[in-house]
Amino acid sequence: MRGEKQEDKEEKKTGYHLRERHFGSFERHFRIPEGVDADKIDASFKKGVLTVTRPKAPGAQKPEKKIEVKAV
Repeated sequence: MRGEKQEDKEEKKTGYHLRERHFGSFERHFRIPEGVDADKIDASFKKGVLTVTRPKAPGAQKPEKKIEVKAV
């Protein structure tokens, strides 16, 4: 993943003029764990949040297990 941030702020008032600029790039790497179906990885970006979905491959999914709940 790669991205770049830029911010430009300007303020003009009586007696002074202020201008600030902030910028920079970033890069993130991550490994895909075993058992993940790499062809079905999906990413979405909404309201400043990046969500990466990594579904398990059919062979990596564990069988369903029923757990009895006891009331004390």
